[in-house]
Parts: sequence; structure tokens; C-alpha cells
Amino acid sequence: MRRLTRTFATAALATALAVVAGCSSDEPEETGGGNNAAANGTPVKVTYLTSFGNFGRDSYAWVALEKGFFRDAGFEVDVQKGQGTGGNITAIVSGKADYTPIDLTGGLLQLGKGVKDFTAVAAIQQRTMAAIATTEDKNIKTPKDLEGKTLADTPGSVVRNLFPTYAKLAKIDYNKVKWQDGEAATLIATLGSGKVDGIGQFVVGRPTIAAVTKKTPVFLPYSDYLTDLYGNVLVTSTKNAKEKPDQVKAFAAALLKGLEYALANPKEAADILKAKDPTANPVAAQAELELMGAFVRSAGSGEKIGTIDTQRVARSIAILQGAGQVPAGLTPEQIISVDLTPKA
Repeated sequence: MRRLTRTFATAALATALAVVAGCSSDEPEETGGGNNAAANGTPVKVTYLTSFGNFGRDSYAWVALEKGFFRDAGFEVDVQKGQGTGGNITAIVSGKADYTPIDLTGGLLQLGKGVKDFTAVAAIQQRTMAAIATTEDKNIKTPKDLEGKTLADTPGSVVRNLFPTYAKLAKIDYNKVKWQDGEAATLIATLGSGKVDGIGQFVVGRPTIAAVTKKTPVFLPYSDYLTDLYGNVLVTSTKNAKEKPDQVKAFAAALLKGLEYALANPKEAADILKAKDPTANPVAAQAELELMGAFVRSAGSGEKIGTIDTQRVARSIAILQGAGQVPAGLTPEQIISVDLTPKA
């Protein structure tokens, strides 16, 4: 009788384990907790580029690494400094990087130029943070004041590439503004030195500019005129999205978990960034994260972090087409993997 009881117990345990194993492999959780990309216990090695240098606005990737969110999702991630939308897209398309945030509008501009083979799989910011940044001593208070001035940015930056559309809507003469090339790591120092009148920058860069230049920052946000534009989105290669959709969703979920944690714990996130990059300013990084929260979740929308509305993207495309910056025929589905984006 005892032997028969042990037989039944063994069979029941085996059945229970089979059910658990089946659930963990076939029904991954959206949070990334049960969505593990590792094969046979071996983590998937990927390269991730930050959007632009190593500022507080990008610290969520380091948080996802430090808190084990990537590891728990089955990834071994090499986080490297990005160089802005243009450079990051090139890295994705060439296979030098697997994932990176780019400005969605900048991505549309690149797509309009014929650059393909990259796709968005999650939103980082629901509104564009693109802006022209200057300091109070330059006496630039309105877009019109930019005429006759010299601005600096990386060649592939969305701020620089979108400037013609911004200039048209703000009713300024684009040809009266001079641009010069700059490096992501030294742009703010270049502004502080007085060599240029303004730089391309995200609005959350205000604390960092104040800390570096020791001057009062002034911003001309593109969102004053371009209200429908998204900010950064997470992209990967089109090939990766098509061939490894579950892996892509697992990575995006882990990164968004890091984003949510960083916004809820900005001081800890800033300290993690400082530990990873000694040149980072933790006070400015914390302030950037505190400012960025309002852009990650649209006020009052109740939207889940990471969602992308294709109708809004279609309106963004229409704005760019109206300004002559992209050709007719572009659709949201050409730049977004709708099936892979988080659902509201």
C-alpha cells in the first residue's frame, strides 16, 4: 500500500512540474519576470547603446543592468554610449548594436532618406524632448532670436535634422541660422565656452547645462510647435524583430522595468549611473530623471509605459510631409513593429 501511495505521489509531482515548466516557457509575463530569453541557461549577449552619451535621462539602462532585470530576462548586456539618432540607427543597421533608443521623428526623417532595416518596439517618451538650448547671457528668448546665431550638434541629431520643420512652423528663416558639428560628450562644454550660441539638447538637460556652464539655461522646446511628436523609442533591426520576436519583447520589458524603477527612484538611479561612469554628475542626473517622468507618461493619459499610438505617428508623418522633410507614402507600420509594442 505504501509503495502504491509513493507511485501516485511521484506521478502527481511529475505532472505538476510539467505544468509549471510549460507555463514558464509558453506563457511569458509581460513584465519580463517570466519572459526569459536564455537558451539552455546561457544568457543572450547583446549590445545596447544609450541614446546620447551617459546622462541621467539614459540611466535606466544601467539600472536594468545593476538591478538584474536584464539578467532575469536572460540577457548579458554590454551598455555603451550612443551618439544620437543618426549614429545609433547606423549601428543598428550595420549590426554593431542590437538595441538603442532613437528619437522617433529622427527615425522617420532617416526612413524618408531611404535608410531602412530598423524598427521601433516600445516608446520611451510619449512626447518629444527635442529643443534648442542656450544660456541667459546669449539673449535668445524666442525662435526669431536664433537668426544670425551659430548652433552646434552632432550631424545625425534629431534636433538638427528636424530644425527645418521647426523653423518653418516657428516662422523663422532657416538659412539665417548656422550649424556646426559637435560631439555628444562635449556639446554642453562647447556652449559654456561661448564658442556657439546654442546647442541641440533635450529639455531634461537643463540641470546638467546649469551644472557644467554655471549659467542659467534657456530652452526653446520643439514641442511648442510640434505637439504630436513622440520622443525616444527603443529600436532593433528589422531582421531581429522578425526572427526573434519573443526575445525582442523580453528585452524591451526588462528595459522598461529599468525605466520605471529609475523614475520611481531617481536618486538611486543617479548613484548607479555615477558608479558606472565616474564622469557623471549624480545631482544633475537625478534632476533629469525627475523632469523626464512627465514625458514618459503623458499627463492624464493613463497609458502603460512603452505604448505607441499609430494614429499619432501618422499625424507626425503628415507634419513632416507638410514641411517637405519626408516623401509621400510613409506609414507608421514602416517604422513600428506594432505586434511587438506593449499593449495599453
